[in-house]
Amino acid sequence: MAEPVYRRVVIKISGEYLAGAQSFGIDQPTVDRIAGDLIAARQLGAEVAVVVGGGNIVRGVEVSSRGVSRPTGDTMGMLATVMNCLALEAAIERRGMPARALSAFVMPQICELFTRGSVHKYLAEGRIVLLGGGTGNPFFTTDTTAVLRAAEIGAQAVLKATNVDGVYSADPKKDPSAKRFDRLTHSQAIQGDYRVMDATAFALARETSLPIIVFSIAEPGSISAILRGTGHGTIVAG
Repeated sequence: MAEPVYRRVVIKISGEYLAGAQSFGIDQPTVDRIAGDLIAARQLGAEVAVVVGGGNIVRGVEVSSRGVSRPTGDTMGMLATVMNCLALEAAIERRGMPARALSAFVMPQICELFTRGSVHKYLAEGRIVLLGGGTGNPFFTTDTTAVLRAAEIGAQAVLKATNVDGVYSADPKKDPSAKRFDRLTHSQAIQGDYRVMDATAFALARETSLPIIVFSIAEPGSISAILRGTGHGTIVAG
C-alpha cells in the first residue's frame, strides 16, 4: 500500500454536514458514513485528528444575534462541538476502531481534557482523536481551531472538508461562472476573501507554514483520496 502524502493531519468537518438532509441535529447515517471514511484514512497509515463544528446544533453567532452575549453564545456553540465529537467517537468505535474525544473544557464526567501530550499518546496508539470545545475561547471559529490544533500537535496539513470540491472565486451554487482554483497561497486566500475559511485561520496557517487542502466530503472515500494524492481539491499553501 502506498504511503499517505501526509503522515499526520487534522481534518475539519462542519457541524452542518452532520445534519445530513435535516435542518437540525445529528443524522446517524451521515455520521456513520463519515466515521467509515475516517477509519479508512487511518488504515492508510495516517495519524488522524478531527475538529468538528457545532452548527447543526447551536451556532454561537446566531444565538448572540438574538440577545445572548457573544461569549455566552460562542460557549454554547463550543459545547455543541463536544456533542458532535461524542457522536463520531461512538460511531467509530462501533466499527471496531479505537477513538478518543478530547475537549478544550474541563468536563471529566464526559471526556478528557485536551493536551498536546494526550493527543500524541492517542495518535501513537492508533486512535482517531476527536477535538471538541473549539479553542476554549469565544470569538474563534472551529476553522481557526483546526489550524491551531494542527500547529500544536505537529500535523503536516489541515484537510478542510466542505460541500464543494475546492475554493471558488464565488459561490458556485449561485454563480455558474465562478472560477475554481487548483492552488492558492494563504495571502491570496485572505486577499480574495473567498470565505471557505475565515481570515484568522488562513493567517495562522501562513504563520505556521501549514498547507490547507479544501475538498468535498460528499463523495465517500474523499478523505482517503486526498491522503493518497489522488483527490480533487484546492491546495492553499506558501
